[in-house]
Order: sequence, then C-alpha cells, then structure tokens
Amino acid sequence: MRALRFDRFGDLQVLGLAEMPDPVAGDGEAVIEVKATSVSRSDLVNIAGGFEETTLPRIPGRDFAGVVVDGPPDWAGVEVWGTGGDVGFTRDGSHAQMIKVPGAALARKPERLSFEEASTVGVSFVTAWLGAVEAADLGKDEAIAVFGVSGGVGGAVAQIAHTLGAWVVGVDRVRPAEGTPAAAIIRDFVALGGSPQEAASEIKRVTAGKGADVVYDAVGGVTTPTALASLARRGRLVVISAVGSGTVEIDLVGLYRNETRVYGCNSAHYDLVESGARLQRLAPFFDSGDLRPQPIAGRHSLQDSVDAYRAVENRVRGRSVICP
Repeated sequence: MRALRFDRFGDLQVLGLAEMPDPVAGDGEAVIEVKATSVSRSDLVNIAGGFEETTLPRIPGRDFAGVVVDGPPDWAGVEVWGTGGDVGFTRDGSHAQMIKVPGAALARKPERLSFEEASTVGVSFVTAWLGAVEAADLGKDEAIAVFGVSGGVGGAVAQIAHTLGAWVVGVDRVRPAEGTPAAAIIRDFVALGGSPQEAASEIKRVTAGKGADVVYDAVGGVTTPTALASLARRGRLVVISAVGSGTVEIDLVGLYRNETRVYGCNSAHYDLVESGARLQRLAPFFDSGDLRPQPIAGRHSLQDSVDAYRAVENRVRGRSVICP
C-alpha cells in the first residue's frame, strides 16, 4: 500500500509517500481500506513534534472512514468510521490506503454521511462531546457560550448543545460562515476583539444578566479572562487548548465565590476503542440530520496530500480531505 510517512519532526517537508506492506489483521484486529481521511490541526502539530508520546517512523492521521477488508467475518464489507488519540501517534494512522485497528474499535459509519463527510467528524465531535456532555454535563435550557464557534470543535459543540436543547451563544472574532451548521443554530453571537470585560458583559447581557451556565473555550489562554468573567454562579468552564501563553492569572477569590468549576479535556487520551464508542453514540444524531459535518474545503489524492496539510496550516475554512 501507499502511505504518507515521516521519520523526523519538522515542517511539511518531512512528509513523504512510501510503499509499505499491506497490513494483515491478527487476532482481535481488523484492516480497513481507507476511502477518505481528513487532516486535523493536531495532525499538523504532530509532525512538528508537538506530542511527546509520538514514536517514529510514523504514518500520521487520526480521522478516517472506509470499508473492513480483513478481520472479524461479521464485519467484512461493513462501512466504518473512526478516530483516536493513539492513531497517528503511537500506532500508524489513516493517511494511507489501509489502516489496521483493534476489532473493538469498529464503529458503523452513519448511512446518511458519505465517506468524505464521515472522515471529517472524529476529532472535532469527540472533543466536543467529551467537554460539553461528559465533563460539563450540559442540560436542556442551559445557556452555553462557545468560544471559537467558527472553528471545527466550536462548531461541533454548538451543534451538540443545540441538539441537547441548550441555548447557544457563539463567541469568536468572526461569525460562522453562512451555510455552516453552526451559523444556523446559534441564538446570539458575541464578537471578540475588545477588552475581556466587554465581551463578558455582552454575554451577561444576552443571558439576561445571569451569565453562561457553561463556557466551552475552544481557544484558551488569550480568552480565559473573558471566559471566567462570562460564567453564571456555579458555572462550568471547559478548556481544550491554549493560544499564546499557557499561563494565565486567575482571581481565586472570584473563582470560589462564584463556585466556578473548571474542566480540562484532551481527546488525545482516548484511543481508537474509547473514541469509537463515542462515535457510536454520535452516529444516530448524524443519521437523523440533527448533527452535520463541517463543509469540505478541498479534496486531495494521496499523491498531493501535503497540500491538504498546507490548507490546514493556512487556516482555510472547512475540512481538507484525502481520498487515498
């Protein structure tokens, strides 16, 4: 099979195509013919050496969709999708014509989604689910302020929150683009750009002075003061990243007096099996149309797959998909 591969950390020049033996399923394993795979920002960070657990040489790529071609007989020919915090880091990833996974990680692809669409879901929606549902326990009729709502994870959070019956306040430098799923379901939008207190005051205003029950901060660092100031009493702050300095000052008196709770979420800690279980929970929402994947910005062959990475590096809106 052909695969994208890197044997040292660095810029996009470390990526190259390689001919490798086709993987063979061992006991309790399955081999998937990759029909489509996407490039996430974490893939870009990975080849740059941003994850200390990554072992080399390595095939990168976390998200994928394809067909089972070897492994458990009852899964033969089944259309599946997957993602994981181990794949592309400590085991070979999906930017290849085939990928070997644990049999327990197999999850049926939603019938409503094409392979290309399904390949864009994994990292964004699993991360969104971990923070909004499993950590913050977002409930019906609660207000959630989604920082970074125009991005992949932020847009996924907005959709999940809306599906749960929450009231979504989108927060970002620019509104979600017209036609994107997030643009259709946010009730209010608050622009970042002024002082932290300005945006926080606006979030308080649109929530009738109460503040957000949950702030999902998909930016972090530069937005932390605003996020904390936007919370209602006993509000929950979810943090998944840090832009700029990873260190922020927190008013501890204000924190405890408000009974604020802070949760950190890292989807890289959830392997193929654990992430596959969460994709199975998400699948019915995609089949019903309640959740929709991000728009696809570009489609690439394996031969020009570095261009897909370059699009992510240049922050092109939408997902970059590779069809091996």
